[in-house]
Amino acid sequence: MESRKRREAAFHDHLRGGRMEQRWSLEAEERTKDSSEWQNLRWYSIERRSLNYMRAQIGQRCVGKEVLDYCCGNGDEALFIGGCGAARVVGIDISEHSVQNCRARAESMGLARRVHFQVMDAEGMGFPDGSFDLVTEYGALHHLDLGKALDEVARVMRPQGSFVFAEVLRHNPLIQYYRRKTMHLRTEWEVEHILGRGDIELMREHFESIEYRCFHLLTLAAVPLRRRRLFGPTLRAAELLDSLLLRIPWIKWQAWMIVGVASGKR
Repeated sequence: MESRKRREAAFHDHLRGGRMEQRWSLEAEERTKDSSEWQNLRWYSIERRSLNYMRAQIGQRCVGKEVLDYCCGNGDEALFIGGCGAARVVGIDISEHSVQNCRARAESMGLARRVHFQVMDAEGMGFPDGSFDLVTEYGALHHLDLGKALDEVARVMRPQGSFVFAEVLRHNPLIQYYRRKTMHLRTEWEVEHILGRGDIELMREHFESIEYRCFHLLTLAAVPLRRRRLFGPTLRAAELLDSLLLRIPWIKWQAWMIVGVASGKR
């Protein structure tokens, strides 16, 4: 394994070792408050619109299908898909600790027969061509060589399949400044390979069509209020304003996240 991948595997083994949390909740934040690596968890307190949109796209496409959760982390999406009627779900990750956590969670949820997890290199997967109807990923592409990752996703996807992705964006200078000031929370490769508009357009070389929406600009201001009663009303107001602002082409790329669907491989 090349040094970059060894560093990524070691970082995520350390991050996931003994920790099942992936989504934010007050309880999850309380359990992880003494771990500096989990400081980023609080930002996900405002992700509900992007998460709901992504899961709606997945839910429309996964029933009765064979699905790959690409770089599955602690397995939230794979387990969600397994509960939505997919015929088979496979999650892969480079981190052994992540896969161990995923297997334990699947067993506890009664999904171990339908949802399977493997340690695997996402840039060189061991699956035959055209193995899956649907591929999903959440925040993984910026950890990878994007060209190799897209080649592999397209290779294992069936001709009329879909790729649902959710990624953070690099164009907002304040968000990038925060990333560079908190390098202890991430790998150097990750910071330098956050996706931008050109990377999204690169997907058109691999897929016939791409549709996407950008999320979270003003909603980020609600994060400091997540433990207060004002959090809910503030978040709802910010979501409404974001839904208007992020329709404007030159503003939408300043958002924190993008969720999209790439369909039909070339």
